[in-house]
This record gives sequence, structure tokens and C-alpha cells, in this order.
Amino acid sequence: MQHFFAVGRLSTYNIEFKGLGEGQHEFDYQIGRPFFELFENSLLDDGDVMVKIVLDKHSAFLELHLSLGGTVILTCDRCLEPFSQKIKGKASLYVKFGDTESEEGEDVIWLHPEDHQLNVAQLIYEYITVSIPLRHVHPVRKDGKEGCDPEMIKKLEEYSRHDSENTDERWSELKKLLNNN
Repeated sequence: MQHFFAVGRLSTYNIEFKGLGEGQHEFDYQIGRPFFELFENSLLDDGDVMVKIVLDKHSAFLELHLSLGGTVILTCDRCLEPFSQKIKGKASLYVKFGDTESEEGEDVIWLHPEDHQLNVAQLIYEYITVSIPLRHVHPVRKDGKEGCDPEMIKKLEEYSRHDSENTDERWSELKKLLNNN
């Protein structure tokens, strides 16, 4: 069973649910560079993301409704320059209590019946990372031009042309073999 509580710097993201009454409770988190530094080998270094968690406490379980929006700083896959990427997302999870986990799906977290708090730092990190597009490329600017560094794009085009003009003749001979089926 995974532990969803923390001490130290991650304890800021502990939600004490035992003392809360039944019903909805809201928790807001401003996520930036200090948050991302808490995770080793993080895919992200910086950003400005607002995360809102609504905890709906029931007598036997908890519901978590997470919504996030803001920007993260990514490195462009094309020109290798940093850029600001807008992100947003929503998710719902259930927290159930028991001595053993049962297979109920990815959206269920199991806690021991004696647990009194839930650390949401890892959940926040994971939902931020899954809301990032797979391809990290500068967005097109308002004037319709590409947002990438023009110097780097020029260099890439220069090397691409150079490579295609100086193709190794051995490859041409191999391609002939493929065409003789």
C-alpha cells in the first residue's frame, strides 16, 4: 500500500481530512519553481500553475476533484530554446480505506484506516505533467510567424540541405537492391 503522507518540505501538501466535517472543502496551491525542485529528475523546472482541489468528504470515502491551469516552462524540441506552455486539466479521484488494496481502477487511492492525512504533492505533479502536450514546440506568434529561434532554424535548414546533397553513394547502391524485388 502506497503512503500518501509526507514530512519535511512536502508536508505543505498534506491535507488533514480526519478533523474535517462531511461535505466539500477547498484547497488552493500556487505551483512554481520551489515545487518542481522537490522532485528529483523532474521533467519541469519552472512554471506558474494554480491548482484547486475540492475534497468531498463522505462517511466511508473521500472524493478529490482537481483542476489546474497556468503555464510551465519547457524546452522546444525544434530549436532547444525555453518557452512558456499553457496547460489546463481536470481529474477526479476516490480515496478509500482498507487494510488491503483491491483492484478498482486507476482513479482509486487506498489508505490505511488509521491514516489521517493525504499528501497531494505527487498527484499534483503527475497531473501537471500529463497535461503537457507530447510535442514541445513554440506556439505560433500572434503575427502568424513561427515562435522558434530563427537563428537555430536557419542552422537546422543549412545542415539538412548539406546532408541531403552529400549522400554517401553506398546508400544509393543499397536502395537499388531494395527496388529489385
